[in-house]
Amino acid sequence: MNNNQLEPTTKITDYKERIKAFGLELGVDDIGIASVSNYNSPLSPKIESIFPEAKSIIVLVYKEPANCDSPNRQIAINGRLDLIEFSRSCNYLLARFLEKEFDARAMTVPYSYPIDMSKHGIADVSLRHAAVAAGLGTIGRINLVIHPKFGARVIFTAVLCDLALPSDPLVTEDFCNNCNICVASCPVGALAEAGKTDVSKCSPYIQPHGLKGTIEFWQKFADSSPQQQKEMLMDNSFMELWQFQIVGNIYVCFKCRNSCPIGKR
Repeated sequence: MNNNQLEPTTKITDYKERIKAFGLELGVDDIGIASVSNYNSPLSPKIESIFPEAKSIIVLVYKEPANCDSPNRQIAINGRLDLIEFSRSCNYLLARFLEKEFDARAMTVPYSYPIDMSKHGIADVSLRHAAVAAGLGTIGRINLVIHPKFGARVIFTAVLCDLALPSDPLVTEDFCNNCNICVASCPVGALAEAGKTDVSKCSPYIQPHGLKGTIEFWQKFADSSPQQQKEMLMDNSFMELWQFQIVGNIYVCFKCRNSCPIGKR
């Protein structure tokens, strides 16, 4: 079969149904498809610059586990880590399915890291805009996608492929009622301006042991006396920094997502 065209005797809907059925069998919570031509992210590069033959974006939805509601930070963090690991597995398996079943070329887009750090947080593929294009929700006051069933309590991954699949219908209902609960819940005021998340406030708070926190620790370490350095290496802040560098990408704040009443149980 030609990678870029479906066999004339086979309906496109059959391919879409098989792809979606496979994704749901993996355990994802929802799945949508967008034509690359319908994807528009103002800051991210064009999909064609990443994958010139790409025709479609298959977007997978994962509901946040109940862990993320826990006031215990370790339990909350582990729930997110479990979800990220599961999402990477689903992405890989779906890409393999597309390659084996449809002789397609497929490339996976993860939820988060690794990223090009020189782009200051701008993703190569905006999963928010891909999800909207795939009919999986609309962007609310929280500046995250509001899914019709799960609200903001979701993450996304995607698979780019060279199958020419049409987009699913867009969500036309605006589920966000601008209650501003998410704005009030943010401990650093990162959502104060409508339509914008102040990354300079948000990132250091949700990832205290990320790049900024790491640089600050070692700058302080370099400026300290030998005795102070010994004390710093025995301090809990360094132990957490060491642990998080091993574990990987760590988010410690879920307040905006958890506060959104849409889809909350």
